[in-house]
Amino acid sequence: MIRFHLDAASGVAPYLQIVQQVRHALRLGLLREGDQLPTVREVVSTVTINPNTVHKAYRELEYAGLVTPRPGLGTFVTGSLAGDVPAASYVRLRAGLVRWIEDAQQAGLDDESVEALVHGTLREHLRVTS
Repeated sequence: MIRFHLDAASGVAPYLQIVQQVRHALRLGLLREGDQLPTVREVVSTVTINPNTVHKAYRELEYAGLVTPRPGLGTFVTGSLAGDVPAASYVRLRAGLVRWIEDAQQAGLDDESVEALVHGTLREHLRVTS
């Protein structure tokens, strides 16, 4: 089951952080159709957030066709974003990325610098290849 975390310094609304985390988990194959999301009560107790915020995130995921609430049972994944990329590719690429992050940290980059380098490089690459 997915465990949510919120970053108050991110500038992203908490409900959107939950939506993004579910979408990322679906895209990476960490969540699959039939999986249950944590109950609103579980999310509220683990990340100290207003229940209405969790409801808003779950509604947005429902409108996107990714989850379906089942009264009395919970909210279940009914859609997918994984695409055609094999899970083994994600595992291999993630392992390489972890090695790269460790190299960056050993070179003295803090988390914010690593994030800035990744995002900046991705944006530049997309601009060049578009």
